[in-house]
Amino acid sequence: MTDRDTRHKNAMQKLKSHVDAKVAAADEERGLMLVFTGNGKGKTTAAWGTVTRALGYGYKVGVVQFIKGLWECGERERLADDANLEVAIMATGFTWDTQNRESDTAACAEVWHDAKRLLADPEVYLVVLDEITYMLKFGYLDIAEVRSAIENRPTEQTVIITGRNAHRDLVAMADTVTEMQEISHAFANGLKARRGIDF
Repeated sequence: MTDRDTRHKNAMQKLKSHVDAKVAAADEERGLMLVFTGNGKGKTTAAWGTVTRALGYGYKVGVVQFIKGLWECGERERLADDANLEVAIMATGFTWDTQNRESDTAACAEVWHDAKRLLADPEVYLVVLDEITYMLKFGYLDIAEVRSAIENRPTEQTVIITGRNAHRDLVAMADTVTEMQEISHAFANGLKARRGIDF
């Protein structure tokens, strides 16, 4: 064995010991709270990936879409026939299109009712609150009510929050926070969103 091979083997053994110790120390088992935020693309896509994973194991999943619900969604279309998936959609779509605070607030309250039901159901393994951050930013939802519903969910239930500018309270509550950072984006360069890639 060459010196290079020996150094590599020693480095990998050290890394393995470090990873094994971390795995052994992680002994708490419960549902998680994940926040996917930031200005970069991929927050909703990451959430749908986790939805697919949970459904793959036969778990019940609820997705509440607060902004993009009226858009086509390839993931939602593909998974729609899964009996373990429930999707609730805010009826107004993009709030900047409606420009009507009263109707947007009412539509948000209606779909939030579905979200609260899902967050209280011990049979639901995963709940995704897609783009809920905008509802808090625009004042359609009260952060105290959202925080309470998440804090009081069943112990084994995981919740995923997506959207830009996640409220500091949600970030503080989260077990995992991922910030998507935009380096460049096709849309900014005049390229249209592409079916099957962007939605």
